[in-house]
Amino acid sequence: MLEALQYDFMRNALLAGLLVSISCGIIGSLVVVNRIVFMSGGIAHAAFGGVGLGFFCGFSPFLGAAIFASGVSLIMGVVSLKGKHRADTIIGVLWAIGMALGIILIDLTPGYHVDLMSYLFGSILAVPATDLWLMLPLCGFILLVVLLFYKEFVALSYDEQFAFVVGVPVKTLYLLLLGMTALSIVMIIRVVGLILVIALLTIPPFIAEKYTRSLGQMMVLASLLSICFTLSGLWLSYAFDLTSGATIILVAGVGFFFSLVLDFLKAKRTSPGVKL
Repeated sequence: MLEALQYDFMRNALLAGLLVSISCGIIGSLVVVNRIVFMSGGIAHAAFGGVGLGFFCGFSPFLGAAIFASGVSLIMGVVSLKGKHRADTIIGVLWAIGMALGIILIDLTPGYHVDLMSYLFGSILAVPATDLWLMLPLCGFILLVVLLFYKEFVALSYDEQFAFVVGVPVKTLYLLLLGMTALSIVMIIRVVGLILVIALLTIPPFIAEKYTRSLGQMMVLASLLSICFTLSGLWLSYAFDLTSGATIILVAGVGFFFSLVLDFLKAKRTSPGVKL
């Protein structure tokens, strides 16, 4: 794979994979411990409306998805805070409307869009330099916010009532988390597509949670696992001419089931024998 780095598209893919992996490790950990995976799926699919808006209005679909996903995440957040028992219905409605709006806007846009499928199934090998310049500040913003409000996010994630009592702005922090989740999802869509985004967002944190004792450790290990899965999948897709997004997710899936096997063997080894 080293010889492939002489090509601009391969270097762009490598940088995009690293940026997305860092975002996945940080935000994915918060998504998993706060149990908002379903909401993240709704944001990911609704973001397709922003892709269609970008094509229709003639600006970057990546930027359109970021704006649209951020708006949808705030709507979902406000709805879930006011009535959690109805939140799943609203999320499902916004999920469907976003997808439908994106399809309609693309139908109304003249011309044939050859890279449309990359937003559905990802195309890390087709990430242009302009998208990298958008990914870099987004990833930096996410990292900075989490570093500044790490203690508040820990309190929110593990004991929301305690966080409220000690003066943590729970609602504001929750909406901020959803906004950062939306930005992370848009970056991940560019790599593995909106169909597979939840897998890359949740598999590394799920594995990392079992081998760490704090949220910070979980974020670091999840980021490293995500880097490993992304680079391994990228190499396999290049070596065997496979779809990059799907290959990355399959590698992550192998890691997921391997961790389950390790858990099973560990539990079997430590469990006391049964005497008849």
